[in-house]
Amino acid sequence: MRIVYRLTCVGLNKGPHITPYYMYKQLSRYSEPRPKDLKVLSISHSAGVAKLLGFSDIQIIDAAYPDFNIFNLPFDDGEFDAVVSDQVLEHVEGDPQLAIDETFRVLKPGGIALHTTCFINPIHECPKDFWRFTPDALRLLTQRHGEILDVGGWGNMYVWLFIFLGLRSCPIPKARWHPAHWLATKTMQHGQL
Repeated sequence: MRIVYRLTCVGLNKGPHITPYYMYKQLSRYSEPRPKDLKVLSISHSAGVAKLLGFSDIQIIDAAYPDFNIFNLPFDDGEFDAVVSDQVLEHVEGDPQLAIDETFRVLKPGGIALHTTCFINPIHECPKDFWRFTPDALRLLTQRHGEILDVGGWGNMYVWLFIFLGLRSCPIPKARWHPAHWLATKTMQHGQL
């Protein structure tokens, strides 16, 4: 099946694999040129999301585990204009609320915090995998820190077939007519089939 999939994608512009495709597409709505004097803290190799929002390489400071601990960031209060973590929260070994609180500590008032995570996803130890978060849980973790601009989720039951066929890590074509693109952008609300 993998060979057939690759052949049908030849020559197509592709995005990330199935699980982050929809999320990154939704986040791209917030992309805009950012003033060059802004600084963004990327938690554990989350620079891709910072760039998706419009930040450039020179604006990004990466604080990657194990050299940096999300529970005790070595930065001043309000040092950053933005803080991003992409698929990090499920890996924190400790109270996720304390991790969120620490990222907001280093964020300037009025700054942007962006935290992405997974819900229904295979265990992926990197180095360990502890948590899963619903959109309501993300609201709860961040609600006391300011206005929530967006929170959401994605998923549909057909994704599991795609993953079962060994296609989870294959890039998704950006062509709307492609079945893999349809699968990656189809989202079902609770109770839908």
